[in-house]
Order: sequence, then C-alpha cells, then structure tokens
Amino acid sequence: MADKTLLRINNLNVEYYTNKGILGGKSTIHAVNGISLDIYKGEILAIAGESGCGKSTLAKALIRLEPAKSGEIYFDSKNILTLMGNDLKEFRKKAQMVFQNPYASLNPKMKIVDILKEPLEINTDYSPEKILETVKEKIRLVGLDESCLELYPHEFSGGQRQRIAIARALVLNPEFILADEPVSALDVSIQAQIINLIKELNKNFGLTFLLITHDVSVIKYLADRIAVMYLGEIVESGKTEDIFQTPLHPYTKALLSSAPQLNKTGKKITLKGDLPSPAELPQGCKFHTRCPYVMEKCKTNIPQGKGITHKVKCFLYE
Repeated sequence: MADKTLLRINNLNVEYYTNKGILGGKSTIHAVNGISLDIYKGEILAIAGESGCGKSTLAKALIRLEPAKSGEIYFDSKNILTLMGNDLKEFRKKAQMVFQNPYASLNPKMKIVDILKEPLEINTDYSPEKILETVKEKIRLVGLDESCLELYPHEFSGGQRQRIAIARALVLNPEFILADEPVSALDVSIQAQIINLIKELNKNFGLTFLLITHDVSVIKYLADRIAVMYLGEIVESGKTEDIFQTPLHPYTKALLSSAPQLNKTGKKITLKGDLPSPAELPQGCKFHTRCPYVMEKCKTNIPQGKGITHKVKCFLYE
C-alpha cells in the first residue's frame, strides 16, 4: 500500500430534506456528519457499519452523485465539489462506481458490447477499432469470454453481471473505484469469485478501492484499512489487523462480535435499542443511547477522537 493520499475528505456533510408526513412540514436527514478521512493510493479502504449509517451516501457524495451540504473532497489536490464542465468530466474518468445490484445497474435493452462501449464513445476519441479492442480486453480481464459481448444482461447469472459491471467501471482505466456492497446481492458460492477479482485488480493494477460493506468477513479478507461508521460519523479507523485484534470503540466491538466465524469466544455483544433516526440525532456522543459504557458526559459532550494510525472517538480513551 502506497502512502500517497489520493483522496482527502475534510469535514464533509450531506443532508436530505423530506416531508414529515400527513401533518406537513420538513425534516432534515443528517446522512453524513463532519467526516474527515484520507484514502491512499493503491489501498483498499473499507467503510463498515450497519444499514442506515450513511455508508452509501458517503460513497455517492465522493463522486458527485449526491450533493454535499458543506466540506471539501480533494482528489489529486483538486476539490471535486467545485469542479465544473470539462474538469468534472475528467474527474469522472478517474473515479468509477460499482453498485450493489448488478442487474439494476445494467441497461436490460443493451447488449454487453454496447454497455461497455458507451463510456469510451462519450469520453475518448478512440477509433471504433480501438474501442472494441478495449472492450474485449476488459471483459477478458474480469474473467469472461468475448462471446458474452453479444448477449443481454438477463442472459447472465448474478456473479457474471457483477463482473460485467466491474468491466464497465474499468474501461476508462480509472484510478479509484467505489464498490458499494458489491457481493451482498450474490449467492454465497459466487461472492468469493468477485471478492478475489477485486483483490487481483488491486494487486495487479494498483487500483484504489473504497469498499462499502457490512460484512466484516469480507473486510478482513480484502481491506488494508477500516473506517467504522455510525450515524454519519467515523467512530474508529485504522489498519485492518489493528481493528480486528484490538477494537477500541464499543460499536466496533459489537460489529465484530456479530460475525460468528470471527468471534472466537462465541460471545455476541447485543446493543440495546435501535439505530436512532438520522433526522433526530442524539446530543453529545451519537452512540451514547446504545452504549453499554455510557457516562454522563457522553450525553452532552462530543468526543473529539484520539490516535494517529488507529483513531477512535470515545470518552473511554480521552
């Protein structure tokens, strides 16, 4: 893993606005709350957390699929939140996304060859011959035969469709790929194939990945570093081996204990209550309403975080 920062997030905030219901009025959904995080060239960084914590919103904001309320996102020293026109188009070539549902992300009316050719036709001045050559190269790279190019998405299995989605992300030779739950919609027998493909792409081509997942076993196998997310905040981050061997934040401990194959003691930490609504965030530490170690100051004060390579936001360590 290289130590050069490819993407730097500074105090990023993303909010949604929605109606409160039959009584009218507006409600603010605080999806991402003041996240600051570095992603290094050539690494696989995993964002972990339960459903509703803001993982997918963060990923979409990083490639301008969701607007940010405030903050900065620097990619190769350029703030992408201020990019427009050709500058934004150039950024989109360098950063691609693989979505959770491969069938929904592929146009069912287009042949695979046309799905893969389209980004090249829009974003490059390649000749038709060069475009077709690139398409064939990428489809082989993800482990599929060229003969599949004349077929439609519905003629493939879920795992094959996800390989096609990855090939589409690769056609423009990006530096950075966001993979949002790339295996959760697949059968267990197919998941390992896609996981190994991601690992090979990272190792052989130095591709940088941001992996969004709630599956801690996938994280342990793939990720170089982990950032644990709760209610739109990063509560703990560090190298994968450090997080798994010495988790510090109570929420991280609960997440790891939920995976039976990783929980050697067999003791599962059960959190009290449900994940609070992002429309009504708790005061103080956002985790205090479910924390087994809650103190009075947790209810009113916000932990600032400690550590350098292994960081944690918790009053237990301040």
